[in-house]
Amino acid sequence: MQTLNSSLIAGLILAGGKATRMGNRDKALVTLQGETLLSRAITRLRPQVGRLLLNANGDPERFAAYGLPVVADSIGDHWGPLAGILAGLTYLAENRPEISWLASVPTDCPFLPTDLVAQLASAMIRHGAELAVAESHGRLQPVFGLWPVTLADDLRRALIAGVRSVEHFAGAYRLARAAWPDEAFFNINTPDDLSQAARRL
Repeated sequence: MQTLNSSLIAGLILAGGKATRMGNRDKALVTLQGETLLSRAITRLRPQVGRLLLNANGDPERFAAYGLPVVADSIGDHWGPLAGILAGLTYLAENRPEISWLASVPTDCPFLPTDLVAQLASAMIRHGAELAVAESHGRLQPVFGLWPVTLADDLRRALIAGVRSVEHFAGAYRLARAAWPDEAFFNINTPDDLSQAARRL
């Protein structure tokens, strides 16, 4: 299987949303069976990449115990995951020029695939694509994506022009898809989702 060297890839955990359906709680710090959702995301993503970043807004000190660079949205007022991805791409371009790719995942997916990055990279290389996103049963899961750092300027222009949909933005490029079952992308948006995840575990 062709893939990319993990040292060329940084992982970005997206935790910049308002989490209104969770009562505006800091979703990254919500616990599932005694472990925060952020800790679970770190455990699953860290072995897949050379470096980890966290996208979060507000006081970064609340995440100090995790030892990750915290990059806040640099554009707009909670413009969604695309703004978080831009923050990650911009940080890498300015601080880590040896890293060429960014793998994005949301913080609220406790069953994140442990082969996510390898499969995305393989699909991208196999299809000669510019970037790759996940899918399940034919439905795109574009927040789980592999993005070239060189895309930062294009993404900034798209956000300024009003683009907010990750799928819409990704669809403008040669796009590869890597498929998993739906269960891999179960995400926690509400207290009921949290209960469902606890039952599954």
